[in-house]
This record gives sequence, C-alpha cells and structure tokens, in this order.
Amino acid sequence: MATLSDGTIRSAIKRVQFTGRSEILRDGEGRGVGRLLLVLRPRQKRLTTYWSAAQYREGRKVQIKIGDYPSMGLAEAREVFQRDYANLIQKGRHIRVARDTRTGTVGDLFDGYAEYLRTSGKSSWKEARKGLTKIADTLGRDRLARDIEPDEITDILRPIYLRGTRSMADHVRSYVRSAYSWAMKSEHDYRTTSPRRFGIARNPAAGIPTEPKVVGTRWLRDEEFVQLYRWLENPSSAIHPPYARAVRILMLTGQRVEEIASLHKDQYDRAEKLLDWSTTKNRKPHTIPLPSLAIELLEEIQPNEHGWFFPSAMDPSRPVTHGTLYAFMWRTRETGVIPYVTNRDLRRTWKTLAGQAGISKELRDRIQNHTLQDVSSKSYDRWSYMPEKRNAMDVWDRFVRGLLDLTPGGGSNVVSLRAVN
Repeated sequence: MATLSDGTIRSAIKRVQFTGRSEILRDGEGRGVGRLLLVLRPRQKRLTTYWSAAQYREGRKVQIKIGDYPSMGLAEAREVFQRDYANLIQKGRHIRVARDTRTGTVGDLFDGYAEYLRTSGKSSWKEARKGLTKIADTLGRDRLARDIEPDEITDILRPIYLRGTRSMADHVRSYVRSAYSWAMKSEHDYRTTSPRRFGIARNPAAGIPTEPKVVGTRWLRDEEFVQLYRWLENPSSAIHPPYARAVRILMLTGQRVEEIASLHKDQYDRAEKLLDWSTTKNRKPHTIPLPSLAIELLEEIQPNEHGWFFPSAMDPSRPVTHGTLYAFMWRTRETGVIPYVTNRDLRRTWKTLAGQAGISKELRDRIQNHTLQDVSSKSYDRWSYMPEKRNAMDVWDRFVRGLLDLTPGGGSNVVSLRAVN
C-alpha cells in the first residue's frame, strides 16, 4: 500500500517542474475502497496541485476535487477524505453526493441562520446576526452546537432579565430557539444541500418559557391625534425634519413603521397617487392609494440624492430606521409635549379611527396589508380592490381634515362618514 509523505510530495513537485509532465500521487489503498490522490499539472507559468478523492465504480474511476495543495496539507487532506468520502466508498455510494460532514459548531449554526435570514429577505437579519454573534462568543464559537445545554442558555438570559430588559431577554431566547430549529431542519431538507451536519437531538431553548406577551391597546382619541399632528407640523424643539414628516405619514396611512421609514422615491407613483411596495413584511406586494393630505406632504418633500424621503441624520445614504423613529417618539413623549404613544400605537390608531370614519374592517385590513386568512382571500381572490381602497381613503381624508379643523377647547365638528360600497 503506497503511502504519501511530505518528502515524497516535495520530490514529485521538483520532478514535475523539471520534466513538465503531469503526475498523480496515490495515498492509501486502491480499487474497492478508493484513494486519496494528489494531482500535479504543470501550466505555462505555474504548477497546479490539488487533492482529489478517487472511486472505482463498475470498472471506471470517478474523481472529485477536495482541496488545493499546499493550502490543504497532507494531514488535513487525509482527514477530509476519511471523514467525507471513505465511508461512502465502502458502502458503494457515489462520491459526488458527498458533502462536508464535519459536525457544526455554535459559530457555524448562528452564522448559517443569519445568512438564511439574509437570503430570505428578512429585514431582521442584521439585528439577529449581531445578537447571535454575542451569544456565540459567550457560549464558545468553536464548541459543537449539539453540546449546548438548556441551563447554559438560561445562564445567558438571567442577567439580561434581572437588569430589567425583559423584552431583550425574550428576543435572545427567540434568536437561539429559532437558530436551533433552523439547524435541525436544514440538514434534513432534501431541497437544499446543508453546509453542515449538526447532529442536534433537541433544541436547548425549546423548553425555556417565553415572556408573556403584552398586547397593546393604546390608541389616540380625536383630540390626541390632533395634538400630535399639530406638534409634528410645528415642533417646539429642534429635531431632524424627516423624523416628524415620517411620523405624519404613518398617521395618515396606517402602514408599518419599517415600510414608511424606508420610503424611496421609486415607491411613490405621483401620477396615480399611490405608494407601491414590491415586497413587504408578509412577503407580498402592497399598493395603497394616498389620502390628499399625505399627497400634499410628500409633494413638499424633496427626496435626497439617494432617493430617500426620510434619510438618516447620521448617514443620508441610508433611510432612517424604525428603531430611530421609536427612539425619537420615546424622547419626545417624555417631555410631555405630545401624547404618550408609540409608532405601533399609531397603526392601531389608524385602524380604530378609520373604523370610526365608517370604513369596513375588510378594507382597513387590506389597506394595512394584513393577511386575510379565509380560503377565498388566500387562494382565489385576485381582485386588487383599488377602487374600493381609493373610496375608503377619500372617506379617511375627509375625516382627518374634519379633525384638524377643531378649534382649541371646542368639540368635534366631524360627522361620521360611511364608505359607499
């Protein structure tokens, strides 16, 4: 049985460089069990050397490249051959179906999950990657993912919980649970080739209880809506103007914070008076007609050179983030100049006040891009409902104009308007 050594390889390289003829060095046994090969091929200006796994099937040799020499040394090449190919060859399976069979580490798992979120178009991928990187550093990036125990996860969560940031503790738990769930499924997904096998028998975060969800109920009454809108028109303190404009558009359209914050000029159809997103949080396209108040506001805004309606104060090449808008509202409401409200409360406010204006719940759901769960809507109905949505936005526009015409200390002069179907 021929066995390679580093000395044999060095001698062969010198020989090939001198003779200019290709050579193949063989390591280990031959037919029946396959071999590790080092292929040396002289080129015009250099020598190409790479490792291959060789298999003999039905009298024919099958080869597959497994790495370049010298970046992959002899010892590593033997390890990879034994780990990923020798067992397949012994079982008579084709080596072209082989994959990297190293057991995945914590770093492999968390990096792979973050990449999965990115390639899936999930807007949370950067936040998830940042959080998981910190967790991996704490647990040990090079530890096998399957060796992590539930108590190690709780040891990470407990200090976060005890310092009062309960929602963050729940987010961390969610990141870990989702990452492990992805890993357990990905290596058995026949539709893709998993980059790692993790060998995880159970999800270490699955049994950790979640923080009870607090369902928001806050929405602005008529007078609070007017107070906030008027303050945003003429702030009593110095603020980055795009922040106030973005919140006003939120109030007028009822859309998700992320989608308004990142509004680009390409998403505004001036001729049709529409906002159009090719994809949204629920992975579906979404188009809404605009109330005239929102159109007037957008027409006053000149998108910056990068096309953003609401650019970041720190980096104009990027739009303001939803987190920055949340922080802006948080700081402002603490001063007492606006009602106590979050950006998400504004979405709830639109839903509630639009209902007060007489717009049906079905149309409010469609305008806010809530997924309708009935079979007809999910599988069969392909009508855009644009005429109905335009009519509803006209009703909403008249309602808001009536609210904004309130006089200080006076009652509402709004007559409830009912949408005409």
